[in-house]
Amino acid sequence: MSEDNSTLSQTKLFVGGLNWKLRGMDLKNEFSKFGEVTFARVKLEQETNKSKGFGFVEFANPEAAAKAQKAMDGQEIMWRVVKVEFARQDNDKITSNNYEQTSTNERKKQSIEQAML
Repeated sequence: MSEDNSTLSQTKLFVGGLNWKLRGMDLKNEFSKFGEVTFARVKLEQETNKSKGFGFVEFANPEAAAKAQKAMDGQEIMWRVVKVEFARQDNDKITSNNYEQTSTNERKKQSIEQAML
């Protein structure tokens, strides 16, 4: 039995049921009325560059995300009813990404220090 090591994000929303013609900028424009959007992306097929029909929107603060989730869930965007819910985050990936970022920053710092010698 696998253990679910994920939590719900407080600022990132999953948006499903998107029109295949909708793109990240459209998503950002739709959700910006609820607060500052720091990230918006529609997932695309690698080979065809066509939409997979879902995307993610991240807000600068949890209050704006909660307001957007409540207001937009079940609403129409470009003639399609969308499902909006808080995105799940894999806690193992968060830890791994933070570790990798720290390692990268440490290497950059060491390179700069070496160059100054």
